[in-house]
Amino acid sequence: MRRRVTGPVAAFALLVVVSGCGLTSGSPMVDDVRPGSVGKGRPLEGAKLTVTSKEFTEQLVLGAIMGIAFQAAGAEVLDRTGIQGSIGSREAVKNGDADAGYEYTGTAWITYLGNSDPIADPQKQWEAVRDADRKNGLTWLAPSKLNNTYALAMNQANYKKYGTKTLSDVAALAKKDPKAVSVCVESEFANRADGLPGMEKAYGMRLPSGNITQMDTGIIYTQVRKGSCTYGEVFTTDGRIKSMNLAVMADDKKFFPNYNVAPSINSKALKKYPAIAEVLAPITKRLDNDVAQELNAKVDVDGEDPHAVALDWMKAEGFVKEG
Repeated sequence: MRRRVTGPVAAFALLVVVSGCGLTSGSPMVDDVRPGSVGKGRPLEGAKLTVTSKEFTEQLVLGAIMGIAFQAAGAEVLDRTGIQGSIGSREAVKNGDADAGYEYTGTAWITYLGNSDPIADPQKQWEAVRDADRKNGLTWLAPSKLNNTYALAMNQANYKKYGTKTLSDVAALAKKDPKAVSVCVESEFANRADGLPGMEKAYGMRLPSGNITQMDTGIIYTQVRKGSCTYGEVFTTDGRIKSMNLAVMADDKKFFPNYNVAPSINSKALKKYPAIAEVLAPITKRLDNDVAQELNAKVDVDGEDPHAVALDWMKAEGFVKEG
């Protein structure tokens, strides 16, 4: 899975990163930008900052957004985005090989900090992560509304046919008409306590094994669009939800963890350059699932470059201007 890597896989990913694949490389960001609504007065003039991210689309876009903002505020920025694995970019910020990156509250709480139970309230989840990570030399700035968590989605034909809007509705349909509820999921989601088994338990849903098909993430979206599966596991900020016009079921019992995006900053770097917080605040506030779906789709559906997508959005929002 793209966000949460645990056990031997995590250890291997961390070993790869620390041994030099990702952290010793990087290139300067050279966008020709100047302050728009952020970076006025160029408060980061003279700063040399390194920005990092994980390797999947949303993270690449967010890393570029952060780096472009720092450049507009006057900093020289080294681009170390696209680090493989869920733990690598976290470790880079933690040990000072990078200064900042956008991270997910749920990933930090469950994967990095080792908690088994997520916190249902997104603000309290962020506060718990913020407080716990202080001792690790990390400062979490205010979170965004962008919440890249799990969901079930269906195509418009099935949505009109069955009319389900929430996971409670899906559970009721499964009880009334078991054959109607076929689900396509990733293998990890099918076996995780915070995936399908936990969801079934939380919603009193019992799905026959024959109604559950395991497959790769990308194939799930295609099969749901075709109607081969009534419901498919999706990530709530995936651009394919919008491009395929899928209907997402609301998690009305708040079962799935919150994965709100927030800036995670090396505390020493923030102390040296406190303006980082004011530069990022309005950008983070603007980020939500609709923005993420739009930007992710430009990359995953339209084939655009993640950095170019980030730059276009920053200009369109007025955060930065052409240099």
